[in-house]
Amino acid sequence: MTERVTVIVNPASGRGRGSRLLPDIRKTFAAVGVSDVRLTERAGDETHLAALALQDGATTIVACGGDGTWSNAANAILSSGSDCRLALLAAGTGNDFAKTVGAPASDIAATARLAVEGPEMLVDVGRIEDRYFLNVTGFGFDIAVLDDLENIPMLTGDLLYLGAALRQLFKFEGVPIDITTASVARGPRAHLMLIVANGRNFGGMFQIAPDARINDGKLDAISILDAPPLTRISMLAAAPSGKHVRNPLVLSEQASTFILKFGAPPAYETDGEYHVAQSSTLEISCIPGALRVATPAQSTSVTV
Repeated sequence: MTERVTVIVNPASGRGRGSRLLPDIRKTFAAVGVSDVRLTERAGDETHLAALALQDGATTIVACGGDGTWSNAANAILSSGSDCRLALLAAGTGNDFAKTVGAPASDIAATARLAVEGPEMLVDVGRIEDRYFLNVTGFGFDIAVLDDLENIPMLTGDLLYLGAALRQLFKFEGVPIDITTASVARGPRAHLMLIVANGRNFGGMFQIAPDARINDGKLDAISILDAPPLTRISMLAAAPSGKHVRNPLVLSEQASTFILKFGAPPAYETDGEYHVAQSSTLEISCIPGALRVATPAQSTSVTV
């Protein structure tokens, strides 16, 4: 089948990197016969533009931005029930999902070739409330860091997230979370952070869930329990290599579904996008093999 490709670009991603890449994107995709390039105008526009592209018959949507852009485009595909593929172009801060699936997201020419004729893989997605996520959903410290990103104007990329994280290590107060699966009921415990992960990478430089696989039908809940600032720092320092999970204050569990209970409806993020929950009890589930992603990685146990 000949792919009908639509490219969606978030010009604001990566503090304007998406806009700077736009001339090269138009030229490179035109060279492979793709001229349908659509630009977002406001936050969250990717979902609407992707839905319109699906109505116009798109069979591959290339999303240019970061994890939030990719997730928004994927939500349109998944909500529609379409068999459309997603291809990834990186212009964001962490770009974690591309690392997880092994997509050459920083290479415009390679992504253009993938979009029109390249291989793909089926990946799991997570679901929370009425939203899907590709990489992670997070609570607690994670949200405080996101809130702080706009307050650090001099940093970009991995350093931006690290700078905000270091600041919040001394400021953030823990949050009680009760986590239940089919096999374990923990009861409420004070958390620094809870990440429920589909992929292993997070925050640009952290292997937050080192045992996670994108196609195993499970999610990985990484509970980092609350601790004094110096202990928090040691756990953060171990996270780039995934060694934080060896700390007794870090609990890891795999399951297809998690039930979370909070004292009040919490704020949370999905792939870097901020939300406020409708309820103090949340169900997070894995949807196996739900999305086709254009990537040369074909392993059934992606470890990129």
